[in-house]
Amino acid sequence: MGVGPSTKETTLHHFHDPLVQVFGNDPDINLQGIVVVGTPQDNSLKHLVGQRTAKWLKGMGTHGAVISADGWGNSDVDFMNTMSAIGDEGISVVGLKFIGKQATFVVSNDYTKYVLDINKSAQGIETTVVGENNLDLHDANKALGLLKLKMRADGNE
Repeated sequence: MGVGPSTKETTLHHFHDPLVQVFGNDPDINLQGIVVVGTPQDNSLKHLVGQRTAKWLKGMGTHGAVISADGWGNSDVDFMNTMSAIGDEGISVVGLKFIGKQATFVVSNDYTKYVLDINKSAQGIETTVVGENNLDLHDANKALGLLKLKMRADGNE
């Protein structure tokens, strides 16, 4: 498990990142930046990257965050830990991730319900088509709507 051709985010994808386009153009959102976090092998480091990310966002006065991942399986540990660490800091958080037919996470927590599936293949599986299951403008707009609703519900407007 991990990153396959259809979930791989190419350089072109990063140059035209849908999240940056959608969140950067929304007048209600103050896009503070992008944090890129790796996926360590060691479990203690998996927790460290999530905690450091959350502290960084808290220090910036962030009210809401969207996290995305282009892998699955073992990277679920990092993904869900980071969501939890951000939420524990009182920051509203939603996620975007390929879930598809597997429909479950290796690990889950209270934030699992705030993760949107970016699967595009009809079969709900990883395919050999590069970028087929990347997040797109539609996914970014759904994440924006969900984050706004979650921020309002959490009192983080």
